[in-house]
Amino acid sequence: MSEKNPNISIYFHVHLVSDSTGETLVGLMKASTAQFRNATALEHIHALVRSEAQMEQALDLIGSKPGVVLYTVVNPDRRKRLESFCAERRIPAISVLDPTLAMLGRYLGASIISEVGAQRNLDAEYYNRIEALDYAMAHDDGQNVQGLAEADIVLLGVSRTSKTPTCIYLANRGYKAGNIPLVPGAPLPIILDQYKNPFIVGLVASPDRIVQIRQQRLMGLKQTQQTDYIDQDRVRDEMRQAKRMFLKKGYKVIDVTRKSIEETAAQIINLYKAHHDSL
Repeated sequence: MSEKNPNISIYFHVHLVSDSTGETLVGLMKASTAQFRNATALEHIHALVRSEAQMEQALDLIGSKPGVVLYTVVNPDRRKRLESFCAERRIPAISVLDPTLAMLGRYLGASIISEVGAQRNLDAEYYNRIEALDYAMAHDDGQNVQGLAEADIVLLGVSRTSKTPTCIYLANRGYKAGNIPLVPGAPLPIILDQYKNPFIVGLVASPDRIVQIRQQRLMGLKQTQQTDYIDQDRVRDEMRQAKRMFLKKGYKVIDVTRKSIEETAAQIINLYKAHHDSL
């Protein structure tokens, strides 16, 4: 339908049923629906469905607003109830982890543990992520520069190169990351050259994109006066100096102009791993 009528918006119900937090389903649904132009999913999240009563409540809404059902339900009785309900009403439903689990089971020659929320266990990896998030907030925007000696990754870049959100994303992956802004006329902290542990990455972007983001930022702050902060020539010079400095220091450089935070972080992690593999 969408190919014949490319300008028609399609709205449809998506029910995400999980006996855990439902984050896996939300991420998969967003990634999948993004591939269909003009398709808008009306999300209904049924999380922590761990009793028959909660399942029946979810089924009531699914029945009243039929669409597509994605689910991760471990309990066999509740899973069977959901599948039977959808089959009787011809509502498309899929257990999103089944293909992956089946493939891994065949490869490993092992059976799954069938534990609700197994991926959310409060293990060492979980606490490492919490510690990394605390670290990112304490070492954001040039704070506590001396503490960056303990960082895994340090990001450098002019204003509006997405340093902070990238550090937060890296922290969610368990990496201790901090960032230092490049300010015109202000040298980098000398102590940075003494650090041996952090992997340092320079972030750059097209001057036009930086100006656009800065203008939006000032508009959000209701500041409309023309300043050097959004002057095209000044911003172009900032970027030139940043690139020259990164080259001189031998830092890895990533252009974030057309990259999402996730893509930038993934590239940083790949560079980080390659660097440590070469040591």
